[in-house]
Amino acid sequence: MQKVVFRIPTPALLAAGLALICVTPVAWAAPGLQALYLLPLAFALWVVRNRTAVDGERIVARSTFGKRVLPWTDVKAIKVDPKGWLSAVLEDDSLVRLPAVRVGHLPALSAVSGGRVADPTAVAATPEVEVEDVAEGVAEGVAPDQEATPPPVKSEE
Repeated sequence: MQKVVFRIPTPALLAAGLALICVTPVAWAAPGLQALYLLPLAFALWVVRNRTAVDGERIVARSTFGKRVLPWTDVKAIKVDPKGWLSAVLEDDSLVRLPAVRVGHLPALSAVSGGRVADPTAVAATPEVEVEDVAEGVAEGVAPDQEATPPPVKSEE
């Protein structure tokens, strides 16, 4: 069974490390300001914990402090937010945000869900071309999907 895990990219942890370095001069300027170290650490925890795991049977949406398991039978649709994040619409019309899943992940989500989610990048089937039409086009030097047009005439001036 296929399983895909969508995560926030780990290079985001570099931002947390940089923030730890940058907050150091301020954190030691006065007693009690060491609490500023909690902000970059909380961001790092958010990066590590937020993820969505999808397989053929369920969606597991894990946030910073909780986890929600959604069987595919409870999911009515997938909603795209204006900023490109995805949410699952349940049978009772409630929304469950899918952490770290964006619009660009829809093809992978469609493949793993077994077709429960439509793939917007799928190409519609092309109409079938009869063999005789192709043979006539090849005899004329024209590809089957092109029209017979004369080559452009260059004028010499």
